Amino acid sequence: MQPILSLQDISYAYHNLKGETPALSDISFDVSQGEFLAIVGPSGCGKSTLLSIIAGLLSPEEGTVYYRGKCVADCGLNDTVKIGYMLQRDHLFEWRTIYQNVILGLELNHTLTPENRDYVLKLLRDYDLYAFKDKKPSELSGGMRQRAALIRTMAIHPDLLLLDEPFSALDSQTRLNVSADIAQIIRQTNKTAILITHDLSEAVTLADRVLVLSRRPACIKCEMPICFDIDRHDPMAIRNTAEYQLYFNHLWEVLTNEQSSLRST
Repeated sequence: MQPILSLQDISYAYHNLKGETPALSDISFDVSQGEFLAIVGPSGCGKSTLLSIIAGLLSPEEGTVYYRGKCVADCGLNDTVKIGYMLQRDHLFEWRTIYQNVILGLELNHTLTPENRDYVLKLLRDYDLYAFKDKKPSELSGGMRQRAALIRTMAIHPDLLLLDEPFSALDSQTRLNVSADIAQIIRQTNKTAILITHDLSEAVTLADRVLVLSRRPACIKCEMPICFDIDRHDPMAIRNTAEYQLYFNHLWEVLTNEQSSLRST
């Protein structure tokens, strides 16, 4: 089956008056339909830069991005795939109700049809936010706000979800529960997702596959498929398995070796 996303030999550098700062070097990987991919790596290695290139916010200096076999540079991002982007903060507008916030993307895309309104209301019911649809964001907990941000993202029917550390602002317990819930929602709807995270436990618990990036300029240092025999809905059950510990230890070893190499240079 053709991958929904394919990156081939992607390189990128930032430029200013003081010179060039290489960020990415020769990055290549595919993402299959319905796959949940996590990307981890040292702080500042270029993870968010890579996500920006996938989203079409930056153009690679070298290499090609393909969506469903079509080169984005040739046909344009909007003609190829719909991208949903969740950032570290929920960016809900306080002067709008939760319902008004989650339909914002539909308004901006001029697609606020009766069918899409019904779909948004269904999402609010499914994710236990319907009773709060007329509340303001400040009246919701952090976890509920993140669910609202996900509904806003899902409302535009994206083919691909990009998650840039969307749980990092939550406390540990809320983060564990909300991340598991959102991953379950993504899987139930067969969406394809790419998660950027610093949290190895989160990567192992949520993802079908983990990519480890090296220090800048980042290249792919390790690729690890993740598979558990139990349901992914219970994050604590996952973390109590022997498989989880093996995956976590291997990723920790790869990243620790990377940090040791950085300190020795």
